[in-house]
Amino acid sequence: MKVDRRSFLSFVIGGAAGTALSPLPWKLMDDSSIWSQMWPWTPVPPDGEVVYEDSTCTLCPGGCGISVRKVDNRAVKIEGKPGHPVNDGGICILGLSGLQLLYGPTRIKSPMKRIGERGQGKWQKISWDEAMAILAEKLSDIRNKGEAHTVAAIAGTNGGTVPALLQRFLAAYGSPNFIHTPSHRDADELAVKTLFGASGRTGFDLENADYILSFGSGIVDGWGSPVRMFRASSLWKEKDVTVVQIEPRLSNSAAKATRWIPINPGTEADLALGIAAVMVSKNRVDTGTVSGAGGWENQLLANYGTQKVSQITGVDANVIVDLAKGFASANRPLALCGRGKGLAAESLRETAAVYALNALAGNINREGGMWALPEADYIRWPEVASDELAAAGLAQPRVDGAGTGRYANARHLLNRLADSVNGGGPYPLQALLVAGANPCYDLPDTRNVRTALGRIPFIVSFSSFSDETAAMADLLLPDHIYLERYTDVPVDAGLAWQVIGLSKPVVSPQFNTRHLGETLIMTAKAMGGSMADAFPWDDYETCLEETLAEKWDVLMEEGVWVETDIVPVADTVRLAGMDAPAVQAEGDGNSFPLMLIPYDSIRLSSGYIGDPPFMIKTVANTVIKGKDGFVEINPRTAAAAGLSEGSMAKLTTPRGEARVRIHLFEGIQPGVIAMARGLGHTAYDGYLAGKGVNVNELIGPVEDPSSGHDAAWGIRAKLAKA
Repeated sequence: MKVDRRSFLSFVIGGAAGTALSPLPWKLMDDSSIWSQMWPWTPVPPDGEVVYEDSTCTLCPGGCGISVRKVDNRAVKIEGKPGHPVNDGGICILGLSGLQLLYGPTRIKSPMKRIGERGQGKWQKISWDEAMAILAEKLSDIRNKGEAHTVAAIAGTNGGTVPALLQRFLAAYGSPNFIHTPSHRDADELAVKTLFGASGRTGFDLENADYILSFGSGIVDGWGSPVRMFRASSLWKEKDVTVVQIEPRLSNSAAKATRWIPINPGTEADLALGIAAVMVSKNRVDTGTVSGAGGWENQLLANYGTQKVSQITGVDANVIVDLAKGFASANRPLALCGRGKGLAAESLRETAAVYALNALAGNINREGGMWALPEADYIRWPEVASDELAAAGLAQPRVDGAGTGRYANARHLLNRLADSVNGGGPYPLQALLVAGANPCYDLPDTRNVRTALGRIPFIVSFSSFSDETAAMADLLLPDHIYLERYTDVPVDAGLAWQVIGLSKPVVSPQFNTRHLGETLIMTAKAMGGSMADAFPWDDYETCLEETLAEKWDVLMEEGVWVETDIVPVADTVRLAGMDAPAVQAEGDGNSFPLMLIPYDSIRLSSGYIGDPPFMIKTVANTVIKGKDGFVEINPRTAAAAGLSEGSMAKLTTPRGEARVRIHLFEGIQPGVIAMARGLGHTAYDGYLAGKGVNVNELIGPVEDPSSGHDAAWGIRAKLAKA
């Protein structure tokens, strides 16, 4: 049997990925092996009664059910909850490491106020009474001056009661500036509205699909709900389902796929439209699903001919035709998008083009297909009654420009906040509240973000951890972490049904922290007037129970609410949103001859939570070695630049430069280089801080012309010997 080079690479890397990602090693890990590294802060529980308490993990959007093993009331192990509709007993490496977040040294242990210059790390512990007084007084002063609109809040998500309380707080206060962290969900939401003409989200019946066409989605690298995806990948193997992974780099997902299709970075939408054009030309389109498709049929044929698409994407013309035939011939084909974990931005053009393939195949709202579903709708609080100060503030434009003019299609544009604060916005911000987000690390061009935050006079962080944004704050009001609190967890990470989990306290708060929901309710009451009127609940738990209503008893008993009988928002698709210009990478090709792309790994947390020590210990020494991070490069590209395996190099982009090590990798196209997300922290502890490079230091935002969302997928770069 002959094996070509690409197949050999896929076989080798796929085998390694299979070993690393199989649930078996994690299920075999007992308490002693988890704690065997002898961290200085390792808890050593005494002998005692063993009990299990169930809850929901909130460390990623996956919303897995968990079961926490306790000995003498101390948590000693986290396992997946058997029978849970999302993960059915499985757990990912981040979920497994949750106890190191609970007991670790990076926790902020009490309220603190800054007493030195920003960034110096000089803090004074204060009581909660003093902290609440400082917050209420500062916000009241700003509001009483008629400047309520100069306060903004950044949240990690907009789903669930806690973000809703934060948004309600701003509405009662008089600020239009509630902003959540960007992700593929923004493009998904806009694509549903564009294609289906209604608000909603997509869900994917992965388990019943028989042909998977993935445009860069990290199927085993953390996309969607990671454990569900692991199981789906194994199920596809058992059922001999064809899985095609399209991306410039041979990721673990590509290696585990049936077929890997290398593609020029940033041309995924062109390939999707090229496949669609072949389906139209071969008369393999389900016209019953697509409304008004005639005009688009002609445009597809005129603008996305196979040879033209081949030149743009670097994918052979015969391969494009073969992909179209395979997708159209399947009974239940499914096309996915959202690069890596889906935590990065993506353009409307790309998302709409990929979703259009599902529509053209007639696999909308059907078994094994893509579903257009409504958002969870259970938070039905009375409207906020605005006083004069609030009404005046809410009449002001948003500081990020979302919802008006050229940005009318966007609800949140955090990527525009830094430039706005640095002088390009409608007004300066006086205060910023940050909850469940770390913009000083997560956002592209983090130097510009830090500069912007440095201009804001008053910053409050509700972070549970000593992260990069907390370091910039004036006041720290630490939240409980997920193992210490009640929180509703609406799960929509690619699920084709509605799931609401309940995160419950399995241990008492370890430090002098306070639930964010409680902090918001108490602050509103302290400010009085219409602010207090908008928060009629005595405490957060009362608010949560009343909000969940009939779901509360089920959630308390079973930990999860599942709704499968959901009416789709629409059954037909109007092909639109794909005629926008392609998003180009920043930089001049002559000055920067290489293309730098970031990638996600299941071993590296690239969201709000940084890697716990146990997790960082699993990262390969070709990703990080000592303090040095690696950049992947094709051997031919490296040879032309005189670079060799392990050598030091200076990586430069239009946004910055960094020292990196070289890793020669046949699984990446010549002229393309790649770096892992999740490294280069300047905060947290010695297990994570100072290791590698934060790729966001080197990449800047690029606006999607259709919405204003950040749609940067890479940046031009160059490498030189260090």
